Amino acid sequence: MTPLPGHPRITVDARVLAGKPTVRGLRISVEQVLRALGGGVPVDDLLRDYPELEPEDIAACQAYAAERIADERVFPVAAK
Repeated sequence: MTPLPGHPRITVDARVLAGKPTVRGLRISVEQVLRALGGGVPVDDLLRDYPELEPEDIAACQAYAAERIADERVFPVAAK
């Protein structure tokens, strides 16, 4: 389990969820947390459904995602 630079709560391990970024090595992926939040699941519900999660873990997932897309550029594609 390797913490990602700048994101000590986000870890990657090839043996856990095929190497997807996870929360503290748990079998809870960053993607899973973000999809739940994006789907309207309140933070309190998420914390209740996953008692091993901490509020700081959710904030870490959001910070990691923000960093990943910070330099993303989208270019319009002309219709043919």
